[in-house]
Amino acid sequence: MAETGNTGKGVTAGKLAITVQKRLSRAQEKVLQKLGKADETRDVVFEEMVTNFNKQMGEGSKLQRDMKAYMVAVKTLHEASRRLQDCLADMYEPEWFGKEEMNAVVEEMIEKEMDNNMEDTDTLWLDFHQNITDNSMLSIDSYLAQFPEIKARIAKRDRKMVDFDSARHHFSSLQKGKKKDEAKIAKPAALLEMAAPSWAQGLLSAHQVAQTNLSYNQAEEELGRSQKIFEELNVELQDQLPVLWDSRVGVYVNTFQSLANHQERFHKEMSKLSQNLNDIMTKLDEQRQIKKDGAAAKAGDKSEDANHSQAASSPPRGSESNSSDYKLPPGFIYKVKAVHEYAATDGDELELTVGDIVLVLAFDNPDEQDDGWLLGVQESAWIRNKDISSKGVFPENFTQKL
Repeated sequence: MAETGNTGKGVTAGKLAITVQKRLSRAQEKVLQKLGKADETRDVVFEEMVTNFNKQMGEGSKLQRDMKAYMVAVKTLHEASRRLQDCLADMYEPEWFGKEEMNAVVEEMIEKEMDNNMEDTDTLWLDFHQNITDNSMLSIDSYLAQFPEIKARIAKRDRKMVDFDSARHHFSSLQKGKKKDEAKIAKPAALLEMAAPSWAQGLLSAHQVAQTNLSYNQAEEELGRSQKIFEELNVELQDQLPVLWDSRVGVYVNTFQSLANHQERFHKEMSKLSQNLNDIMTKLDEQRQIKKDGAAAKAGDKSEDANHSQAASSPPRGSESNSSDYKLPPGFIYKVKAVHEYAATDGDELELTVGDIVLVLAFDNPDEQDDGWLLGVQESAWIRNKDISSKGVFPENFTQKL
């Protein structure tokens, strides 16, 4: 067990030493290249591909961030819309409009419509958020997921290129050194010739040649291996980067087309729900108006009954009663006072002067009444002639109800 542990530590230490040696060798090679003492492998086309890759990755990351911010905004707006709908639901009280006096079925329908409208609105927001997530957000995430792996391979390719340059320079230096060693071996030193017999000089020369050839062969193998690794990575990236660069257009088209389609569908459905809500509010206002008009009519009937009672109990006052106490014409509804002058433009119209009192009469045929127009006779003419033949129509907004 102890021996196995020591072996594992030895292997780890060996790998660490190799890694450190590679980093030192690469750093040394880069320094020599910057100082101009070693040439550097350059590929202008590949460098342009890397520039495009970095630009593409930056644009994609920004699109992802902005899309996430948009999703957060959609969710926030959904929550705000839901709170507003809940507020409306809490404030809506049928009792405001006289629940006891109104048609309970109508009120129930209004409540049900409003509840359904709120539920549909909430569902629409949820579907909108989910559709954007499924069709746009996930597409962007998948698109960007491939960038880290390619970025790591580009970095690895750069390291292997430095290794290739280092091996190439090392091999070149050994080639130059081998030529020098061969020249030295051909001319042995005088001291070595005098110190060793002739048969030993041959052995020494052979040993030096063998050592030189061994280093040379090792450097050549290392150069071949480094070149192969570098070229394999280089070829793969040269094939992959242009395809990735061209794919960005399709991703952008699909993303924004999908987003636009979902937005169009969402706003179209939301406009329908908004119109439904507007219709519901209109119904509520109509109910309120009906109650208001009913209360006003009751108050008018009570006032008229009081006037009739007072008139019946009051003694006659001779000629003074002609202008204030008289029998009302048939079909009388109420009195109005002219607040604007109106010049009749047709034979069936009634001319008004500011201050005129007009007795409003009911139409013989209600279908003949136009919106905003009333039928009446001048009070003075009725008191004087007791005849409604001078009656005529006049605009309601030129008078004030008494």
